Amino acid sequence: MDRPRFRACFLHPRFWPLWLGLGLLWLVVQLPYGVQLKLGRALGWLMYFTASSRRQIAARNLQLCFPGKSVAERERLLKENFASTGIAFFEMAMSWWWPKARLARLAHVEGLEHLQQAQAEGQGVILMAVHFTTLEIGAALLGQLHTIDGMYREHDNPLFDYVQRRGRERHNLDATAIEREDIRAMLKVLRAGRAIWYAPDQDYGRKQSIFVPLFGIQAATVTATTKFARLGKARVVPFTQQRLADGSGYRLMIHPPLDDFPGESEEADCLRINQWIEQVVSTCPEQYLWAHRRFKTRPEGEAKLYGKDK
Repeated sequence: MDRPRFRACFLHPRFWPLWLGLGLLWLVVQLPYGVQLKLGRALGWLMYFTASSRRQIAARNLQLCFPGKSVAERERLLKENFASTGIAFFEMAMSWWWPKARLARLAHVEGLEHLQQAQAEGQGVILMAVHFTTLEIGAALLGQLHTIDGMYREHDNPLFDYVQRRGRERHNLDATAIEREDIRAMLKVLRAGRAIWYAPDQDYGRKQSIFVPLFGIQAATVTATTKFARLGKARVVPFTQQRLADGSGYRLMIHPPLDDFPGESEEADCLRINQWIEQVVSTCPEQYLWAHRRFKTRPEGEAKLYGKDK
């Protein structure tokens, strides 16, 4: 996909409110990092009381995945999750607009040698991630150290799409943005020995999924990780990031490649991936994207878990 280019139509009055909002956000993110963490928590507090549908989805997910926690424990976790989501709004802006040197000071990286070794051997890598609220800044920080290609879906607003892509791609000057449906392009990138960010932890419907347990619940799980690894002759390298509680930045962890992957069946691979997701989400559940209806698609004959669809 070509690099994003500024277009004269972005100066049309219909885009002025967005320009104003982006300008104010740019000014705010010039503040110290600690101040932005506090602003993010305040935004999360506001979202908790105003985004009722998302709050209900997140609360339901926590109830399903952590039945052993008390109601009070889940409520505290829910509030912390919204605080993390609010902070993510400012992290997005930091990753787009902060000077690279200022941003790099927040990174605490472990396991970069796994990507470097694969690159030296000309081996493609599926950088298997999960949807933590810190994913935007995590990808930016890692992108300063190693070229990462990414799956991409065009935003409905062309100006926002331009700003978002420009902000993301500045960390990877030779990276490729691949349309999410362009499987051929993804396989080509993997066979060329490149690394591509990919997260298999959301519900993409029944068509390309099979049902395997996640936190003890049958979850529609995409089989694409197995297909991409096999057809792209690629290693699957797990990647996680975590916002540190002491305010010093982010711990980025590139884990060792999965052994014997793909395995004996797609079902076994999906189960293995979901077990890994359970493990990493449980380390910092407050930073996971619980507002996604992960268990929306149900096996035939099973009741819905979120009530009526909206």
